[in-house]
Amino acid sequence: MVKFIQEQLKNAGDNISIDEAALLSHAMAGNAEAIERLILKYQQRIYNTILKMCGNADDAAELTQDTFVRVMQGLRGFKAHSSFYTWMFRIAVNLTLNFCKRNTKVNFQPLENEPDEQLKQQLKDFLIDKNSPNPPDVAAAGEMHNIVLKALEKLDADQRAVVVLRDIEQMNYAQIAETLDIEPGTVKSRIARGRKNLREILEAAVQ
Repeated sequence: MVKFIQEQLKNAGDNISIDEAALLSHAMAGNAEAIERLILKYQQRIYNTILKMCGNADDAAELTQDTFVRVMQGLRGFKAHSSFYTWMFRIAVNLTLNFCKRNTKVNFQPLENEPDEQLKQQLKDFLIDKNSPNPPDVAAAGEMHNIVLKALEKLDADQRAVVVLRDIEQMNYAQIAETLDIEPGTVKSRIARGRKNLREILEAAVQ
């Protein structure tokens, strides 16, 4: 299940190559060019994560913009207790989580048509065998991507957030707990419930 979801939704971020410390120092001093470079450096990664949580490109674009507004407002007060990206990522995730809680009806935008019967059967076979390796033809199918997206939108905002952070962003429990400001035990229980519910939703999709 975890591998399947990761293959369907994971979109790896760009490698960090710019000297972040120097760039951040100039940005904190108010250098407009440095601020612009920071935004360009991270905006796609932040947008990708937000999109996985909220499922709508327009909402994700707006939330990404809101994130960078918050970042610029708080930049001078950044204390470097964590990396700059971690601090910015936390802002993005919590803005998105609050947005999703306010907008209880989340509509993930489909990328392709509804799955045909053959693809449904492939997913059904995968779900029956919990230890089944991920079939390459299923992992590559846009229709399967849609099934997972539609399943994610049915999870409540808290469960969706931890599933995205753990199974797609590959964060550990401690990182998720820090990002969401909750206890590690709460993270663990939400992930367990979220995965269970996601499997049940996917199973219902192939009936």
